[in-house]
Amino acid sequence: MENLKSEVATQLEDLSENVDAETLEKINKIKDRLYEKSQDKTVDENIDRLNKVNKGLSFYQRFKQSFESDLSIDPGRLMGLTDGIFGMVMTLLIFGIALPEMQIANYSDFISFITSLAPTVGVTIVSFVLISSFWVYHHEFIKVNRLNIPYLWYNIFFLICISFIPFTTSLIGHYSQFFLSEFIFGLNIFLTLITFLIIFRYAYNRGFLENRPSKREKKYIYNTFFIIMGLTVIVNLLDFNVSNNFIYLFLLVPVISTIRDINFRMNS
Repeated sequence: MENLKSEVATQLEDLSENVDAETLEKINKIKDRLYEKSQDKTVDENIDRLNKVNKGLSFYQRFKQSFESDLSIDPGRLMGLTDGIFGMVMTLLIFGIALPEMQIANYSDFISFITSLAPTVGVTIVSFVLISSFWVYHHEFIKVNRLNIPYLWYNIFFLICISFIPFTTSLIGHYSQFFLSEFIFGLNIFLTLITFLIIFRYAYNRGFLENRPSKREKKYIYNTFFIIMGLTVIVNLLDFNVSNNFIYLFLLVPVISTIRDINFRMNS
């Protein structure tokens, strides 16, 4: 039984490596429960219990290792897919600007039509700038030399968020008077930021990044995205409650990023 206890303890220790604080706390609770319950049971009962725990841990370890093992996929193909989707999304933005269904017969109607397009064109430019910024961030911070299944799907979820930007842009361009359209657009940008941080954090923790950033660089990246998240919330509130023109505050994203990048490099 002592050998079995030792084997279970070893597996728990292996699971304790490279896990977050919450998971580590759960593992420690399992250790405590095993120790406490073993005091009140017979030897045979303890052996049966330890066998069940050992079997469960062995299966979990095998599944975890298989699930998180590196894939034989060239990371360059994922980067190619990412670039292709970014290019398509940027192109699709222009389709949100449509010509009128009726033929324009005179110059005054044409001027009125062009004037009516101004809000849609403005939001399209804002979205293009935001998508361009995300593309820059992805190429600057996410350079991986290998990947696995979780990272692959995290990246795909990020691309899903990017792909919805033309739709939410069109929504806010035509129905900005409704708070729900503002909320959907803001949520789209917010989820894009969140999924980006998830893939960066996962790649960093798994050692997938070609040039592993220092703690200072990691903090700089996180803080940059937290600032943009805060800006997203502020813009949505101001845009609906004060004026639709506050949507143009999103044009500050590349300005903020550039200033922070220059300041970071000057102090490195």
